[in-house]
Amino acid sequence: MLQKLLVVINDNTIDSHIFEQALSLATANNAQLILLQVLSPFDKRYRNPPKLQKEDIYAIPQTRDLDYFLGYWDSLKQKGIELLTSLTNQAIAAGVKAEFTQEIGDFCPQVCEVAETWKADLIIIGRHGLSGLSPFLLGSVSNYLLRHTTCSVLTVQDATPQVPSVALV
Repeated sequence: MLQKLLVVINDNTIDSHIFEQALSLATANNAQLILLQVLSPFDKRYRNPPKLQKEDIYAIPQTRDLDYFLGYWDSLKQKGIELLTSLTNQAIAAGVKAEFTQEIGDFCPQVCEVAETWKADLIIIGRHGLSGLSPFLLGSVSNYLLRHTTCSVLTVQDATPQVPSVALV
């Protein structure tokens, strides 16, 4: 029986669809939700390292660059907390017991660790629809979770249609 649902919130463009699916499932099963966001310094969406000056490749980053980088991370964390708080409040308003956590680290291992610690029955995560060689070369988050967790994994397809790229010769 599904009593504890771990919902991975990572990308604002599809997260509302994932959250709606999770909320519906939690309501139907009288289950508890935990919303998780992982900010990973290894994820290219979050990286914005201090820039070195073009003419001096060995230049030491300026304090203002480091301050900018740290400020950028603080704003990412704050935006994430605001999103998680909003979604948690929506779940509570719908009569579902909910809480959230925000972690910083390597994405897949962090999800596995939270699932194990919280003793989740199901992980709900979005699927971006990579096809062809991309999942093979880049790896698949859902595949990693299936191999490294003891609970079930539900992938929710991205609600926006993927347009295949066509090369004109």
